[in-house]
Amino acid sequence: MKLFPVSILSDNLKIDFMGKKKVSFTITLILIVASFFFLSSSNLNYGIDFTGGILIEARSENSFELAAIRDSLNKLEVGEVSLQNLGSDKDLLIKIGGKTDLENEKIIELIKSDLSLINKNIEYRKIDYVGPQVGKELIENGVYASILSFLAIMIYIGFRFQWQYSVGLVLALLHDVIVSLGFLSVSQFEFNLTSIAAILTIVGYSVNDSVVIFDRIRENIAKYKQNSISEIINISLNQTLSRTILTVSTTLLATLALILFAGKTVESFAWVVFAGIIIGTYSSVYISAPILIYFNLRK
Repeated sequence: MKLFPVSILSDNLKIDFMGKKKVSFTITLILIVASFFFLSSSNLNYGIDFTGGILIEARSENSFELAAIRDSLNKLEVGEVSLQNLGSDKDLLIKIGGKTDLENEKIIELIKSDLSLINKNIEYRKIDYVGPQVGKELIENGVYASILSFLAIMIYIGFRFQWQYSVGLVLALLHDVIVSLGFLSVSQFEFNLTSIAAILTIVGYSVNDSVVIFDRIRENIAKYKQNSISEIINISLNQTLSRTILTVSTTLLATLALILFAGKTVESFAWVVFAGIIIGTYSSVYISAPILIYFNLRK
């Protein structure tokens, strides 16, 4: 493949991807088992979207003293208090454990009054509160959305290619979702609605990458009639490798910019997408394609 007359990779690559399929499946199994282990032992760090509670973003002309604010808010006995700076010590994020809607309004006024005694000229940039019941519904809706998207992908791939392709792709996507959740459990980044958006972004990226490879495999099946399925998959992966490297590199650079410059607000989203792109690229090459061999893909 050539980009602006510069050759990225040789057009005659002969990397034996299928020769390493047993190793790749072993790595896949280890990653999935490790993810389940961390999810069962550490659990996810659920954000306010799922646990319910109050979220306040404040900005002041003077620096916030977290220790003094924490001591002051704890005296109010409004629930579990979590404080952190957002990018600078003049930006503050306050999280309070969930209460009823009526209590939430009173708690917000108490917090505002208390903060005004510590810092002057505070600008409240965001105030949200979510009830526990709403959080439960969000979890259920997120699970339903994921299941329906998987079913829709299976049907689409099955019609466009063959049923073996849809099975390979869904197994790869299950791997992507499980390992991404394992990453969230290990890193303890907050799991909120943006995390679900990040996982769906990863699924979309992985589907796109796999479909490009599947399309090339289908073309090469008609072209290389004397070769085995394993050889055809190897040829197809080598032919699409340049495109895969270019796509993953540019996407990672864009995500890295979010990690470095977007601040704490999208930190969880950016890191999950960054890790998920690597996970999705791996699954496209070493899971969705090799699976075709085990399901007896016919020419």
